[in-house]
Amino acid sequence: MTPRALAPLLSRRRKARDGATVLVTGAAGCIGEVLRRELAQRHGLRLLDARPSSSAGSHRGDMRRLDDVAWAFDGIETVIDLAANSDQHASWEQVRRNNLEACANTLEAARRAGVRRVIVASSNHVTGLYERDDPYAVIVAGKYGELDSGTLRRIDRTWPIRPDGFYGVGKAMAEAAGRYYADEHGLSVICLRIGTVNRANRPTSPRTFATLLTHRDLAQLVEQCLTAPTSLRYAIYYGFSANTWRFWDIGDARAEIGYEPRDDAEEWRGPTSG
Repeated sequence: MTPRALAPLLSRRRKARDGATVLVTGAAGCIGEVLRRELAQRHGLRLLDARPSSSAGSHRGDMRRLDDVAWAFDGIETVIDLAANSDQHASWEQVRRNNLEACANTLEAARRAGVRRVIVASSNHVTGLYERDDPYAVIVAGKYGELDSGTLRRIDRTWPIRPDGFYGVGKAMAEAAGRYYADEHGLSVICLRIGTVNRANRPTSPRTFATLLTHRDLAQLVEQCLTAPTSLRYAIYYGFSANTWRFWDIGDARAEIGYEPRDDAEEWRGPTSG
């Protein structure tokens, strides 16, 4: 290889020696912005996104092109994988070309680089079709009637997947790919079925009184994943705040990694809400 051809590779290697131990892919999205702000005080972060950013530690890279982004995994202990088209109504072609390729490349790049753990951003849409059934349908509509939130049967990770679109299908496939890399290659993989994270950081519809994950609860959940023992080889956790009307079980995350959400969407309940 000529010196001129080698220069871009050497430049990328130099960028990788920034002291970072956590790589965030898809870092320019809403969740990436929250984690950058909340985690930077405790962790060295390397940020990667297909879109350019002026934030410190940010690099441009397309996770659909494995050879172009492999350098970003050098020296990394944990990857937070957010690189995806986040449109829940995305077509199969959009999911296949963006989400599936990006996730597969993240896991493979992590394996090659000797990364300790990958935290995969999955979604509550993996089990989204349960929302068509009662009592969940009426909760989504904000019409609680005679329901008792204390006795509500909550969906947990043992329930069969029921994706509500190709976006949810893609996230289910990402969980399966994570399981394969955990079992076959010994990579520690934690999949988070994330609820509603928005820039408003509050409920914005009847459904989001059940699905909200506040910024500080998101940061705590990811922090607990970052510091969980390496012996945790593979896990799926639902990611929600301690919402009174959530219908997903967060007990596994509480018991296994110490996640203790502090917020409840009811704190924003106005006199005419719901």
